[in-house]
Amino acid sequence: MSWLAAASTAVPPEHTQQVLGYPSLFLLVLIGALVPVVPTGALVSSAAVVAFHQTAPFSLALVFVTAALAAFLGDAALYVLGRRGMGSRNGSRWLAAIRTRAPEERLTQAQGKLAEHGVAVLVLSRLVPAGRIPVMLACLLADWPLRRFARGNLPACLAWAVTYQLIGILSGALFSKPWEGVAAAIALTVLVSGAPSVWRRLRGPARA
Repeated sequence: MSWLAAASTAVPPEHTQQVLGYPSLFLLVLIGALVPVVPTGALVSSAAVVAFHQTAPFSLALVFVTAALAAFLGDAALYVLGRRGMGSRNGSRWLAAIRTRAPEERLTQAQGKLAEHGVAVLVLSRLVPAGRIPVMLACLLADWPLRRFARGNLPACLAWAVTYQLIGILSGALFSKPWEGVAAAIALTVLVSGAPSVWRRLRGPARA
């Protein structure tokens, strides 16, 4: 058993974190793209905090590539499922899920902006909280092919990964302990995600 103990001590904790962390991050972001209830922004920011405090080279770059790739593939898979639902007589549960998360007002706005600005709207849609699904549904209703959607969604996923990674780097730089940085990153992402909805609720009574 001594060789087993020696082998376990020879593996650095950072290496173990990387072996388990990057596949977990990829899987969770991929699931979050398909099922828009997973807080993927908070996951990316937290992973960036951990990578910021690691000494292994290219940790932050690997977080960025993992998050952007998973988001891109998840969006593409959801779009393909949505297109199949559009072409099916009875639709699909994926298309129904997309429709339920795209209120009529937001969908109308997304369709107008998509008709006016085209692919550029996709880039902004991933940076605006709750903006991804209405714009994706607008692309489906406009009968965009997958290639055109993917061409606009690639820079959108890159910009999204950069934004939330910067939140994690900022949080990691402000606190010396990783868990403190993770807590700050989660708080910032929740604030960023919730601020627009709070603002809309406050403007509603003012307009009335």
